[in-house]
Amino acid sequence: MNLHVKGILPELENGLSIICEELNVTQSSTGFPVQIEQRVGPLEINCTSESGIIRYEKQIHFFRAFGLFVEQLTEHKEFYIVEEPQFQTNGIMIDASRNGVMTVEAIKLFLRKMALMGLDVVMMYTEDTFEMEKYPYFGYMRGRYSEAELRACDQYAANFGIEMIPCIQTLAHLTEALKWNYAGEIRDTEDILLVGEEKTYQFIEEMIKVASRSFKTNRIHIGMDEAHRLGLGAFLQKNGYCDRFSIMNEHLQKVVSITEKYQLKPMIWSDMYFRLGSKTGNYYDLNADIPTDVIDEIPKNLQLVYWDYYHTDQDFYETFLEKHKALGSDPVFAGGIWTWNGISPNYGITFATTNAALAACKNTGVKEVFATMWGDNGAETSPLTGLPGMQLFAEHGYAKEVDSSKLADRFSFCVGGNIDAFLTLTEFDETPGVAKDNLKESHPSKFLLWQDLLTGLYDENIRGLSMNEHYAKLADQLTKTSQNQLEWEPLFSYYIQLAKVLSVKAEFGLNLKCAYDERNKSRLEDLCNQVEPLHNMVDNLRIKHRELWLSTNKPFGWEVLDIRYGGVLARLNTTVDRLTDYLEGKIQNIEELETERLYHDAPWIMPKGTLGRNTYHRIATAGSFF
Repeated sequence: MNLHVKGILPELENGLSIICEELNVTQSSTGFPVQIEQRVGPLEINCTSESGIIRYEKQIHFFRAFGLFVEQLTEHKEFYIVEEPQFQTNGIMIDASRNGVMTVEAIKLFLRKMALMGLDVVMMYTEDTFEMEKYPYFGYMRGRYSEAELRACDQYAANFGIEMIPCIQTLAHLTEALKWNYAGEIRDTEDILLVGEEKTYQFIEEMIKVASRSFKTNRIHIGMDEAHRLGLGAFLQKNGYCDRFSIMNEHLQKVVSITEKYQLKPMIWSDMYFRLGSKTGNYYDLNADIPTDVIDEIPKNLQLVYWDYYHTDQDFYETFLEKHKALGSDPVFAGGIWTWNGISPNYGITFATTNAALAACKNTGVKEVFATMWGDNGAETSPLTGLPGMQLFAEHGYAKEVDSSKLADRFSFCVGGNIDAFLTLTEFDETPGVAKDNLKESHPSKFLLWQDLLTGLYDENIRGLSMNEHYAKLADQLTKTSQNQLEWEPLFSYYIQLAKVLSVKAEFGLNLKCAYDERNKSRLEDLCNQVEPLHNMVDNLRIKHRELWLSTNKPFGWEVLDIRYGGVLARLNTTVDRLTDYLEGKIQNIEELETERLYHDAPWIMPKGTLGRNTYHRIATAGSFF
């Protein structure tokens, strides 16, 4: 496509060149004429058979509008589109703290997709994954970003009018930062800073200074969520028990004063105020009582971020948003694209919670929203799987209600992928026995991959559910839906292989236990012969996963997944050895298979509709890793 873009402002030129290259669009004086006009109001696109015009207000609106223009011009000679932005800012949070640290090139890829979608904020969540020269162990061997890397991302984002915001932690969630001996005098508990200690605030000031100077924005997210044992470790020994509201507010005021020193506008997660005001410590307690004097002490220039990716009831979000407003601040809303805890994305709960939450945000006049893409428990799920959720947030950002067909078309254009192929990935965990849309957060693909054949901790949870058949069908379905997805071939190649592995491994332990209980040595020998091919399949899966990881992430952190795969492979070898010894009469029984299989019911209560959601160390063994 050849276009003659006229009236382009200087701040758009670099971004337009990048996007034209992305879309294979050339610019020349002989191209189809497109006039650009900046003005206050909705983005507007008008095209006749002779020329086109794009009207926009903000820089990011131009890039969404330009993408819409190119998309429509490929199929239509005349069209007219008006979109009314629903939010002041709309974007994502990239988690670089759970082992997966995205490369600069991968972040640039996301920024290009965001520009076409019309998303204009990226929060860079870095607990300890940025360099601090004064603290060489901070982020050591964790893939931490240099200032130059972050600055390169920020400058690239500015081409599209995308604001990149540093997001750090200044109270809790600092286990990896505080594990080294340098932190002995500033550590309250293993993950919480020692409030009130002068050296703590020297450390925090260095974090704030270093984290913020790579970015053009004057905003910074200073965290402060989930400090469950605040004041109950070294602080308690040093000071005795103190009112935890007072501890929180005193600390917050000191940290905010540091941000003011550097002329920064801070925001925090809001949950600690609600938790401390709840008799049960629950964030979402509608009866939480936050005293007036505590509210009065919250710094007035502070933004509160309400994070919630659990509720599907629009009324709940509206009620809780109003509770946030009562604290004296226009809240920022943080939803979630469920890329965490499992080895595959959960799009069912992503769409259900996002649709309810963003409808509530529009109804209550919330101006700023973003979608978190956490990587809890090892970042096993590729950040690329977050793209459908990003498109959903984007479409909510330019319409009162989202049209599913337009969502699919926009995804095809902005991402260059088939949204149905991506959404099929949710079937890895939405299996027989799991609630519709997987609203109870079940992770069978994860626990069936990592669990041991001989001990089968989750075997009883899946009994009678035909899991092998489910994953065999899923492998076929993915093979068909992912055809012609060349840009995303590593992603789908990995997941097709995962489905094939699970079509063999999911019920292997059940079959092994059954054959052993029946003392069916012929069947046991058949199963023993199947382990080596399964071993090869798992190792092939590991290699595909590594290729996918390195396509978006730095190599640091992959060693954790290599160790997990290595554990599966080693235990498969042990399974062959144990079966062979039994079949050859070297041992009279296999103690692991003698043991009765019990339903895995910990550490969370398992409601109907979930088969299990767990962390790796509770899947691989009933023993202790610590």
